[in-house]
Amino acid sequence: MASPLLKRAAMQSLAKHFIRILLGAILSAWLPAGSAITMAELEKVPNLTPEKLAGYFTNFEFKFHAEVQDHDIFLRNQSGDCDDYATVASEILSKNGYTTRLIAIRMKGETHVVCYVNETQSYLDYNFRKDEKRTVSCDNAITEIAQKVAQSFQRHWIATYQFTFNATEGVKRLVQNIISNRSVEKAG
Repeated sequence: MASPLLKRAAMQSLAKHFIRILLGAILSAWLPAGSAITMAELEKVPNLTPEKLAGYFTNFEFKFHAEVQDHDIFLRNQSGDCDDYATVASEILSKNGYTTRLIAIRMKGETHVVCYVNETQSYLDYNFRKDEKRTVSCDNAITEIAQKVAQSFQRHWIATYQFTFNATEGVKRLVQNIISNRSVEKAG
């Protein structure tokens, strides 16, 4: 029999999911129909590559959110941040047979998230979604990814980590220990 704490956590998770669905329904009633695409539609795009996927986001606006938005709300509003973009990219590309990794890079005053794709040895970065080349080539070592992302911000990275995101629960989970730049510098 489940403990009262587990039952409460399950009910809270269910309530959060229900609220996301309800908010999505309310917003869709108010928002005009446009060229927005849904997760279900993205999942059906034939021969979807990371570059092709990134092309769907060229007109999206940057708007910071403290939490990852529901994927369909992000797509419908066509605005969000790096967390929203990377988690959508990871979910869609994974369903299309790619091996993805969500990587967070902490810099002074900034944390940035990218979706690394093992098969293409590149990552999708929300800051490059409008560029001609929409993926960034990079070795798969997490410290190399952190270094390249930090360079694009003209900063030094402080720490980096890999995580997963459960869209149903709206929860991020750490995959490996956080890697500090200090520990990398000492080892080198």
